[in-house]
Amino acid sequence: MRPMQLTIGSNITSKQNLSLQLKGQTVSFQDCDRPFFQSVTHLHADAEEFLCGSEFMGKYFTSVETFDYRSKLSAKRVDLTSINQLIHLRKLTLRQVDLLIQRSADFIFHNLTKLEVLELDNCRIYSLEGSLTKDLKSLKRVYLHIENIYNVFYSFTEPLSSLKHLTFNNLQMFCSCDNAWLITWAKGCRQVEVIMLGSYSKTGMYALEDLICLSDNGIDTPYFVRYTEANCTTEVGFVLFVATGLGVLFFMLVVLVHNLAGPYLLPLYHITLGWLLEAMRSNTRGRYHYDAFVSYSGKDERWLGKDIVENITDSLYRSRHTLCLVSRHYLHSNWCSLEMKLATYRLQLEQRDILLLVFLEKIPPRRLSAHHRLARLLKTRTYLDWPQDPHQHQAFWDRLWAKLKPPTEHEIRG
Repeated sequence: MRPMQLTIGSNITSKQNLSLQLKGQTVSFQDCDRPFFQSVTHLHADAEEFLCGSEFMGKYFTSVETFDYRSKLSAKRVDLTSINQLIHLRKLTLRQVDLLIQRSADFIFHNLTKLEVLELDNCRIYSLEGSLTKDLKSLKRVYLHIENIYNVFYSFTEPLSSLKHLTFNNLQMFCSCDNAWLITWAKGCRQVEVIMLGSYSKTGMYALEDLICLSDNGIDTPYFVRYTEANCTTEVGFVLFVATGLGVLFFMLVVLVHNLAGPYLLPLYHITLGWLLEAMRSNTRGRYHYDAFVSYSGKDERWLGKDIVENITDSLYRSRHTLCLVSRHYLHSNWCSLEMKLATYRLQLEQRDILLLVFLEKIPPRRLSAHHRLARLLKTRTYLDWPQDPHQHQAFWDRLWAKLKPPTEHEIRG
């Protein structure tokens, strides 16, 4: 496809509602503040890159009411957050847009209080939750065709007070009790018509009972309804069984815990106690003994050169920062998961920049999606990557020290 140059010479704003359709591999504009763009109310852009200079061009169509944007999943990352400036939007369609590479995908949909129709067709996204829909009070129809496996949290539908139709096309979810609400909600919510489309049925539509999910092992795909019934509900018979056998189970539990988890009981006690003490303290100055508490998997110990597990009991809440060394080993460690959970509790409590993330290796977005707490942190926090090139190690250490170094007396007083 040959490059095309379009010259817009008029500086007069049209009183008529204009429709504009653009198609090309790269569509780029200059002088983007011209009144012509402000006169467009219906915009269709089919381009891998849709730019004004190096910025996303969409934000300059300030009067647009319907916006249909088709990109490519392989396109380079361009910040789409400025879409939230199109406050007159009533219909937004994104096709083949990779929202996984956006720094804050949820922010794209903020401020769109007039939006009535949202379509995500062949897109990618980490999860659907309330932080995405918090301003979509007028939204009536949602169409979702997401390419990757993801989670749908209950908070996603809470702000959608005007929702009438919700369509899932080829819904791919993780087998998680966090998603179990969808079955009950879809069957019981009379206000919203939930439609399932996909390849499960010859007619293109299928019932909730036919919905499958991906298990933790990444291989098995059980029926989601059966999974939730087996793992996310409490049966009366099971409760009675636990009650009648409580004495025996308690004795067995004490023996097993002592033999298998004895070394971890004391550290767990001290970490929990430290969190409680932290919640009761109001003065946060002058109490730190260490610059950083390091959370890491024992299999990555060579990166540190020293084992610090013995110091965990007293270090987490006596350190100015918590440094999490994220790797595949880290994601599979229950102990590391506990450390991150306590660190995020402390982050919420103190409201300060105390949590630092260092990725020791590249981890695919699909693997991160299953770890909800870490995935949410990546949306709002910067992180460091451990360079594989030895020549870049010194620059890495300089950046890390800049974040860990203690504040000066002037900064404390200020």
